[in-house]
Amino acid sequence: MSGARLGAVSVLALLLAGCGIRATEVPTNFGPAPSRVRCSLAEPDVSTQAARGLPVQVFLLCGSSLVTVDRTVRVPDGAADSERRMLVAQGLLDQLAEPPSPAEKEAGYSTDVRGGITVGRPRPGDPEDTLRLSMAPDSLTSYALAQIVCTFSDSAAAEGDGSVVLGGPGADSARRYECTDEVRARPGSKEPPSKDAAGE
Repeated sequence: MSGARLGAVSVLALLLAGCGIRATEVPTNFGPAPSRVRCSLAEPDVSTQAARGLPVQVFLLCGSSLVTVDRTVRVPDGAADSERRMLVAQGLLDQLAEPPSPAEKEAGYSTDVRGGITVGRPRPGDPEDTLRLSMAPDSLTSYALAQIVCTFSDSAAAEGDGSVVLGGPGADSARRYECTDEVRARPGSKEPPSKDAAGE
């Protein structure tokens, strides 16, 4: 066999030997597969039930949608209806701004509502059910606005028709916002539809 042919056979043998999958000594254990976000608590969250008060539900973020969780807000006995509504609204805002509990975090919950937002009464010319926020609604993130609108519209802070009238601290007219299925499903890309509430 000529040297050229012998060299070619040797190269071919090496190439064929390299085609097999060989065992590796490098560890390949990357741990368990990441668990799916459940967006539901395995059991009632004791920390949220410890406080006594009016049972309410607030909308938190989980994945890319809004989901409800149980909370309580404190409302003094004997409060007038108008005062009660403002107290409930402020309590809901405070609950939205609270960091999720450890159990809720583990289940994938989060909130985009920041602390320090307060609720004020309607101004002259506003519909009587208007809630004036200390922060203009259009300055909120789409997630935070969706959380607030859906939480308020489904509570004693609103009329219970799936909408809520919100205004900011300025002189702008209040607007009636709706919580729709699309908003609950895609709060980041679908802002709550709204219309001018003046003259209602």
